[in-house]
This record gives sequence, C-alpha cells and structure tokens, in this order.
Amino acid sequence: MPALDPGRTALVLVDLMERIVALPLAPRPGTDVVAAADRLAQTFRAVGAPVVHLRVERPNVETQPPGSDLVPTLVHPGDHVVVKRTIGGFQDTGLHALLAEHTVTTVVFAGIATNLGVESTARAACDLGYGPVFAEDAMAALTADEHHASVTLDFPRLGTVAPVDTITLDGPE
Repeated sequence: MPALDPGRTALVLVDLMERIVALPLAPRPGTDVVAAADRLAQTFRAVGAPVVHLRVERPNVETQPPGSDLVPTLVHPGDHVVVKRTIGGFQDTGLHALLAEHTVTTVVFAGIATNLGVESTARAACDLGYGPVFAEDAMAALTADEHHASVTLDFPRLGTVAPVDTITLDGPE
C-alpha cells in the first residue's frame, strides 16, 4: 500500500472501550485489536497526524455501564476523543468538523465491531467525501463471519483494506 500523507490523514479508533474489548470476539480477541491499534496510533503520533478515539455512550441514562471508558493505555495527550450516541461516529458529533479542521481527506479505521461501529462510521465517511483505509488486523466482530463479510465484501467497495504493518505515513506534513 502506498504511504499516506500525514497532513491529510487521520486514524479513527472505534469503540475501544474496556467492556467492548473484553467481549468474546472473532477472528481475534480484543487484546490483539488493542495492540494493533496502539501500533497504528504510535505511527500516526510520530508524524503529527491526528488520532481520534470514538466512544459510545448510551443515551438517556444517568450512568454508563461499568467498563465504558476507553482502554486507558490507548489515549495519549494530543489525541482527540469524540463521544457518539449512535452506531456510527458522525451523527450529531463533532467528528466531521474535527477532521475538516485538520484538513483530513483520508481516514484509517480500526476498532470494534468491524460490521457495526466501524462500518457505519466508514459508510458515513464515504458519504462525506473521505477516502477510507481499513486496518483489517486491528478490527474484530462478535463472529468471524461478520468480520469476514465486512472486510471481504463491503470494505473493498468503500476503500482500501490493508494490514496494520503496511499502513505508513510519509510526505508533506
């Protein structure tokens, strides 16, 4: 995969919250998703490209369920956290404005669940004119079949599917 422009690319990590990462996931456990997402985030931070964490909150409840915080080792100073209340990350959030403020045209996606939060956010990103890249090995779903359907059928129609280790940033900042 060609190197991405760090001045026009953001990493969006979807729902890497303690309770979601702890679910029985496939084709890999949540801990593997977190490790791969962390490697990606380090790559983005090293060149000053934005790292955005999406976190879901249940609407109309006084207290969120236990484990609703993002995995603490993933969030670093300078990262952005966007709270969503729907499956996708753009509806009634500041995500689009944040990406526009950073002149982003390409969004690299990772997170849980591949076929829900990631796919819903990516479809909206396409509608808004962003070019998506999907870090396949930094995602998981509740079943391997759901993950596989997204990464082999849907994501190739929306953008580029690539392993984490092939996603690099280089060029004008």
